[in-house]
Amino acid sequence: MEKPGLQELKEGSVILVDKPYRWTSFDVVHKLRKPVQAKIGHAGTLDPLATGLLICCTGAYTKKITEYQMLQKEYTGIIHLGATTPTYDLESEPGDFKPYEHLSEADLLQAAQQFTGDILQMPPAHSAIKKDGMRAYELARAGKEVKLAARPITISAFELTRIELPEVHFRVTCSTGTYIRSLAQDYGQALGCGGYLQALRRTRIGPYSVEDAIEPAAWISYLKEQSLLSKP
Repeated sequence: MEKPGLQELKEGSVILVDKPYRWTSFDVVHKLRKPVQAKIGHAGTLDPLATGLLICCTGAYTKKITEYQMLQKEYTGIIHLGATTPTYDLESEPGDFKPYEHLSEADLLQAAQQFTGDILQMPPAHSAIKKDGMRAYELARAGKEVKLAARPITISAFELTRIELPEVHFRVTCSTGTYIRSLAQDYGQALGCGGYLQALRRTRIGPYSVEDAIEPAAWISYLKEQSLLSKP
């Protein structure tokens, strides 16, 4: 995908960012706001521990953010079996260890089948969903019980790409609103041994691929170069 120039960014364009590990989606927007020299927002949060494709919209394209958010997503990652965490990922410490060695490849494949199609998914208590005027994760961190309603989602594909117990590598194609952390938790629960999300990378949003995205530092260098070139 050809990089837009500064004028195009001001009028309205899309920036494909490969979000680094431990960055929040807001971190990306904050770092790019000044060099972009235009209004900017992201089209779909990616958890700090996840990497991969983040679509940022500039100028008039910020009005299209909802359209990009509704596009189908694709992820690859690793589910770690035999334990659970309160956040369903490595933001918290694993516990409740259970044996997983007895599981066969057939067991793992069969369990994955129940998570494809139109299903109801329970979001993580440690999520940004608002509950009683507060973010759910704020209530959870304060030690309060968080009860969220199950949400309808569609998982078009849940493919196990490599099995190296306790790690199960996967690829998921899903609708907006899907929590891959919840999928990892539910998958481990279905197997009877527990599970949490060990790693996650967003590889595609609609027709946009992470292969066409670049990291924030490279975008900043490019935008600074464009700014210098535009000066008389």
